Amino acid sequence: MALTSNICLLIEYEGTNYVGWQVQANGLSVQQILEEKLRELLGEPVRLVSSGRTDAGVHARGMVAIFCTSRLLPMRAYREGLNRLLPEDIAVREARPVHEGFHARFDARGKWYRYTLYLSPVRSPLARRFSWHLRSELDRELMRCAAEKFVGQHDFCAFRGAGCAARTTVRDVYSVDLLEEPPFLHIDVKGEGFLRNMVRMMAGTLVAVAREKVSLAEFDRLLRGTHERKAGPTAPAHGLCLMEVWYDDRKPS
Repeated sequence: MALTSNICLLIEYEGTNYVGWQVQANGLSVQQILEEKLRELLGEPVRLVSSGRTDAGVHARGMVAIFCTSRLLPMRAYREGLNRLLPEDIAVREARPVHEGFHARFDARGKWYRYTLYLSPVRSPLARRFSWHLRSELDRELMRCAAEKFVGQHDFCAFRGAGCAARTTVRDVYSVDLLEEPPFLHIDVKGEGFLRNMVRMMAGTLVAVAREKVSLAEFDRLLRGTHERKAGPTAPAHGLCLMEVWYDDRKPS
C-alpha cells in the first residue's frame, strides 16, 4: 500500500474573477483552479477540503484547505510548485503536513473577517475591488455602540442570507472592532463561525445605524430575532476578506 500524506495549504486570493471558493456549475471557482493545478503538479486527482466557503467576489488572505496525496514532496515543493502554475490572483502562502484526523472545517476554533469601507466624496480606481465606497461620513459613535452589541452569543437569524442551510442560527462573536485607516474604515469581526452573508449583513447594518437609517432600538430587535424583517442592507461582496482561521482553543483578542 502506497504511503499517503495529509497536506494543509494556507491560501490567499483575490475573489474578483471567481464565483466563490467552492466548485460550482455556473462559473470558475478558486477551489477548481487549485485542484486542477494540484493534479498537474502531482499527476493524480486531488480533492481539497476547506475551512469554509467564500461567496463570489469575496477575497481571502488566510483560507485553509487540506488534501491527501501519495506524492511525498518537501513542503517547499508543494508551495513553490503550485505558485508557478497558479494565476496571479491566487497564491499558496504556506504548506505544512497535518495529522490524519485533521479536518480544515470541523477543527476550526475561530475566524477573522475584515470588511473595508472607503470613505471619500471621490471614488478610487485602486480601492474599488477591495472596499465599499461610501461618499457620506458615518456617525462613528453610533456605529461603535452597535458594534459592541454584536459581541457575545446571539441568535443571528436576521443576519443570514437566502439559502443558508445552517441547522442553528446561534453564533458566538468574540469581537467587532472598527479600525481607522483614513480614508479606509475596517470592520474586524472575529467569532467561532458565521452564517451565509452574516458578516456582510453585519457590516451593512452598522452602516445603516451610522446613517441613522436603523435606530439602536430597531438594531436591538434585529439582534434578538424579534424584528419582522431581515437586517441589512447586505454590504457588497468585494469589501470582505477572510483574514485568518484559528485551530487552537484561544479566543482572538
